[in-house]
Amino acid sequence: MSSTRTRALDAAVTLVGTDGVRALTHGRVDAAADLPPGSTSNHFRTRSALVAGVIAWIAEQERRDAGAPAVIASEEQFTTALVRMIEAQSGPHAARTRARYALFLEAGDEEAAAPLRAQRAIFHTWVEEILRAIGGPDAAERTTLLMAACEGLLLHRITVDPTAPIAASVTTAVAAALRGATG
Repeated sequence: MSSTRTRALDAAVTLVGTDGVRALTHGRVDAAADLPPGSTSNHFRTRSALVAGVIAWIAEQERRDAGAPAVIASEEQFTTALVRMIEAQSGPHAARTRARYALFLEAGDEEAAAPLRAQRAIFHTWVEEILRAIGGPDAAERTTLLMAACEGLLLHRITVDPTAPIAASVTTAVAAALRGATG
């Protein structure tokens, strides 16, 4: 990938993550990336192409940052992994996380949102496989519950309280997914 394209995509993610979707214009991306005028439009001719490119770039960066999935063999390891993911997405990658949420809502068609949906499906499968391995098929049925709890904590941290403690909540959510509701 050309460095111009990479610079444009990185700048676009930061723009959307800090200033919102309306900030995503070819001119503003060029300026934010310190590129000559017209550089971004050489790679993304239309705004729709730019939105789709940024969505694909976010999914690619999230996969890269996640790396090879670690082997999770216990409830504690799983809880720790989820807490670290939420901390990273709400800390050093908060702008990218806000951009992902904003672009998910902005993507008017299934094709544009496909990379984010595929990314989510990969994560869903990973969570389900871990729940099945450490808690059995009944636990695997609660994948959506656990993902929703973690996504809610992430959203809370990037919109309300960036330093909100999350470990106890993730511990409770993982326990609920593994053992079901206790009340």
